[in-house]
Amino acid sequence: MQQIELSDHARARPDNSLLSDIVTTISKLAHEAVEEQYKILNYNLLPQLQGHGVHFIQYGDILEKHKEWIKDYFHNEVRPVVTPISLDPAHPFPRLVNKSLNFIVTLEGKDAFGRKIDLAIVPAPRSLPRLVKLPNSISGEDEHYILLSAIIQQHLHELFPGVTTTGCYQFRVTRNADLTISEDVEDLAIALKDELSSRRFGRAVRLEVTKNCPENIIDYLLGQFDLKQEQLYRIDGPLNLARFISNFNLPELRFPPHVQKLPKVLYGKKSIFEVLKTGDVLLHHPFHSFAPVIKLLKEAAHDPHVLAIKQTLYRSGVHSEIVQVLAEAARNGKEVTAVIELRARFDEESNIEVANLLQEAGAVVVYGIVGYKTHAKMILIVRREIDKIKRYVHLGTGNYHAMNAKIYTDYGLLTSDADICEDVHKVFQELTGMGKMVKLKKLFHAPFTLHSQLIELIETETENSKAGKKAQIIIKVNALTEPQLIDALYRASKAGVQIDLIVRSICCLRPQVKGLSENIRVRSIVGRFLEHTRVYYFYHQGENKLYCASADWMGRNLFSRIETCFPIEDKKLRKQILQDGLMNYLQDNRRAWELQADGTWIQCTPSLDKPMYIAQQHLLNHTS
Repeated sequence: MQQIELSDHARARPDNSLLSDIVTTISKLAHEAVEEQYKILNYNLLPQLQGHGVHFIQYGDILEKHKEWIKDYFHNEVRPVVTPISLDPAHPFPRLVNKSLNFIVTLEGKDAFGRKIDLAIVPAPRSLPRLVKLPNSISGEDEHYILLSAIIQQHLHELFPGVTTTGCYQFRVTRNADLTISEDVEDLAIALKDELSSRRFGRAVRLEVTKNCPENIIDYLLGQFDLKQEQLYRIDGPLNLARFISNFNLPELRFPPHVQKLPKVLYGKKSIFEVLKTGDVLLHHPFHSFAPVIKLLKEAAHDPHVLAIKQTLYRSGVHSEIVQVLAEAARNGKEVTAVIELRARFDEESNIEVANLLQEAGAVVVYGIVGYKTHAKMILIVRREIDKIKRYVHLGTGNYHAMNAKIYTDYGLLTSDADICEDVHKVFQELTGMGKMVKLKKLFHAPFTLHSQLIELIETETENSKAGKKAQIIIKVNALTEPQLIDALYRASKAGVQIDLIVRSICCLRPQVKGLSENIRVRSIVGRFLEHTRVYYFYHQGENKLYCASADWMGRNLFSRIETCFPIEDKKLRKQILQDGLMNYLQDNRRAWELQADGTWIQCTPSLDKPMYIAQQHLLNHTS
């Protein structure tokens, strides 16, 4: 938004609002959210952790019995890697890395060369933990942690000998991490490498400072980073809570570990190929294990009858088992083709490494279509069986990332359906051969047919309702922003179609507006696992058309990405998704939030006459 504002700030939007007004409103909401975040930390989490024997030592609270150990830690671990930088004409303000923790120190005195020094910057070494655990020998039975910032502040006099330190304040700058790649580049990987080197030093967009930082220091920092007051966040606590919270291990305060299961059809089966000859297999992660997907690839890598493996990779990681198996398959003589999306945000560098590894193993690596991110999740395996070629496919709603499959909810379909396999084959041809748009029998795919097919499915329900027939739509996505789909849903609602939307994050549709969306209900589930499935259900005069997809209902997914949407045709699997993946979430009365007509969200609470129902917990208990 800030990027657009810089070049377009005076233009009015369709609702006559200025973009600058929208940026101001977003900034206000973001400041309120950060303030609430630290209130929860300081008044809820930290006191409760202390009640469980976990204590955090801050500067000024260091006990005498801790000082010697902390001093040794500073000398052995911190001092060798920390670099204080005084600010003067010979030492200008340094280029600080995106989201790095830094200290600005106010000083009085002269250095060894007789120069007066007022300010210095001390970047915190990124190689060191933000929280340091004190040994039990000096902390007793309870666990004591000290912030790295407290250790550095305690020993500033050793970093600036002979000079008086009068103040020390933490700050962190966030920089724009967008990459700009021309569509005319000859080699996308090389162009990306060049851009990645500059990402860490992009334009500053936010400054966080500890709340005790004086106004003159804040003004100085804002000037150095060319930021406005509304881009300043005063923080009441440690900067970067992600690194703060992840440091300690308290299993009794975490969700109990759960054992991922296998679908019953895979119990005791040696070959997934043999299972798929008898019917489709549905995987519902993280309740089902991701292991069958890896097993399928391993079988293919070692099966002498397998001729080729093709796969899309969006976020996988160079050390992932899937990438290693694909490399092994290529070394075993299989025709391996990997369509790697190099521009997966913040995974660009990792994906370049994946591409290099697979190329060195002998795989064919392509980067999809410039200008369109390849977001579809597809595996195609080609196998010779007796006197014919047979194909097997995996299609999913989520990435081929084993760790994500433990914390994200996603669906995966394993099938040998001839039409679906042919469709997937054609999409791979489209991605690697750069031919014209292909016609598919069963799949919808973006940016070509998915949007129009969704509009058509919604309009069919609308017409059925107008004709007095039952009509129903249930959609589960991560985001809903596409205007034409929203308008189609409004028309359907006005025609009497019953519509339930389960939208995890952004939703631009307003439900329950009289005369417009009275038949639409919107809810979001925020629970133990991140809701990531994309499921589309249409009653369709009792046919119960149900699709899973890689695409959210956003313009970027429908018009600027390669996406696939696949039907669930097996009646048993369709019923399973309808019940577990949709109806189950509509019953949740504890982790669900409901969107109101005015745009606010209200958390559901169970009524006195109804027991608490948590959809994800139900799936943990009952998935088989």
